[in-house]
Amino acid sequence: MAIGSLRGVRRVLAAGGCALLLGCGAIAGARLYREGTDALERGDAEHAVRALEAAAERAPEASEVQNHLGLAYLASGRRADALRAFERAVAIDCDNAAARHNLDVVRGDSREP
Repeated sequence: MAIGSLRGVRRVLAAGGCALLLGCGAIAGARLYREGTDALERGDAEHAVRALEAAAERAPEASEVQNHLGLAYLASGRRADALRAFERAVAIDCDNAAARHNLDVVRGDSREP
């Protein structure tokens, strides 16, 4: 077996090990979260919503995903959906200060800096 082939085998084994430890859904969720966040930063709110909704399906207990989904909804003009996403983010992790702040802003309890 050539060295290049051995490296390929190692990569496959490493990826398989990650999938076993994290689960395919978590890996796909992380990729979609990154994709959605990048789209949000570029100002592509619709793409961000699609990617972050898919990430939320794969990682439903990820507060950060819900928070960014709320931001994407807000950027898309979907205030009611944003409110629900921020509420979920805070319910999942009450220590998520960014989600709590965003929830307060959407509710009108705080002002955007």
